[in-house]
Amino acid sequence: MPELISLAIDGQTVTVPAGSTVVAAIAVHTAGAAVTRRSVSGMLRGPLCGMGVCHECRVTIDGRAHQLACQTPCAPGMQVRTPLAEDAA
Repeated sequence: MPELISLAIDGQTVTVPAGSTVVAAIAVHTAGAAVTRRSVSGMLRGPLCGMGVCHECRVTIDGRAHQLACQTPCAPGMQVRTPLAEDAA
């Protein structure tokens, strides 16, 4: 059985297998949607490329803005804020 780690996505605890990316944890948190932001017209957006090229997956990780969720491995205790949560605040 893989080791599990916990991190917070928009203030909610999420548990994922070690080695998961932040965007995978976001998908767990949002029941599979992996929505990370809104477009300038308000449409929901998620990662498109999975390679760090499109930048649609940018989130704030441990206070550092504009981190690529598709390229960042989860770490225990990590604090992730998506722009969607920031919009709601």
